[in-house]
Amino acid sequence: MKKIELLAPAGSFEKAKTAFRYGADAVYCGTSSLSLRTRADMKDDDLIKTIEYAHSIGKRVHVTLNIFAWDEKYDELIEMAKKLNEVKPDAIIAADVGVIEVIKEYAPNVPIHISTQANTISLHDANFWYKNGAKRVIMGREMNKEQLKYIMENKPKDLEVEIFGHGSICFAFSGRCFLSDFLCGRSANLGDCAQSCRWSYNMYVEEKNNPGELMPVEESEYGTTIFSSKDLCLIKEIPEIIDMGINSIKIEGRLKTEYYIASVVSAYRNAIDDYIKDPSNYDYKKYLNELEKVKTREYTTFYFNDRNNKDTQDLSGRQYNQNYEFGGKILDYQEEKSIIEIKNKLSVGDTMEILIPYELKPITFKIEKLWNIETGEPIESVSPGVKGQKVYLKLPVKCENGWILRRKK
Repeated sequence: MKKIELLAPAGSFEKAKTAFRYGADAVYCGTSSLSLRTRADMKDDDLIKTIEYAHSIGKRVHVTLNIFAWDEKYDELIEMAKKLNEVKPDAIIAADVGVIEVIKEYAPNVPIHISTQANTISLHDANFWYKNGAKRVIMGREMNKEQLKYIMENKPKDLEVEIFGHGSICFAFSGRCFLSDFLCGRSANLGDCAQSCRWSYNMYVEEKNNPGELMPVEESEYGTTIFSSKDLCLIKEIPEIIDMGINSIKIEGRLKTEYYIASVVSAYRNAIDDYIKDPSNYDYKKYLNELEKVKTREYTTFYFNDRNNKDTQDLSGRQYNQNYEFGGKILDYQEEKSIIEIKNKLSVGDTMEILIPYELKPITFKIEKLWNIETGEPIESVSPGVKGQKVYLKLPVKCENGWILRRKK
């Protein structure tokens, strides 16, 4: 059975390490000024460090240069392309044809992947990009499985195909939205999306028989999230995705936490490996159970199974899965007192889960003892008052540094 790449987001060097630790084959990342996530914590030096680290452990890095660039951005783009040609990431992801021309000229040694922003939704699109030097096309999320199968059966054999499998869905076609720029001067196409489609809105309609009289349209006391889609989740469809020969399945979320990355990557890693090992015994529910411990919007398969998109028509943008949260990260395991970087309040008696790389089922335990990191004195609870707040915690089993702790509320 053909191996499929599990591609994870990395908004920072630490997030990249977490993604690799929990089973990602590759990550995609980019600097804040030239990718579609200006708030990602990835500077030039971090990007180079990520590439070098990934290659040292046999993993891959795809660099995003996927903005739609004004002319004043091209000097910076050219310099970045030159730098990438030297450090040799495994691919550059781009959509703007001007940017692609820069990559071809100044980074000829790096393969080009065509971003979903390019709206590739047909075999004709895919063939065009292949003729123009693309190694891979990242298909639009609007495609269904029959359309994808047709492309897989008829595309050039050495053209790779990548699809999104999990994460946020933009209000706009293939993510090309101008709503944020229009409302608050922050362009999604330059990486500074304010996520205006996630906001709650107060909407009014005019009464038919009483012109000028406005009646509120309400979903809840907080307004209505009329633009906010559910989140994509194709964990149930992993067998079909693998069987049709898709080369890479991608998780969205460069601004998500290490906890989110560890949880989602782990679920998909186990799902992929289990199906390849034993196709007759695939049970998506156990992977979905882990995914549903992550705070997110409700899930949808979007267009994958149904062109009528029936399971997404209720655009419920509300958050759910509120029962678990990011507890902390193991910085230094010791048998008696491990150093934990805390992410939410921890108290003696809390129920915790240790997320183990390549293992679907976490280890559950209750906190029996906590110690102040500075004085070593026993304490009952600790809160993350400052970034990087640490605590001593006794763990029930031997752990590795970098493992993630989940807290049950």
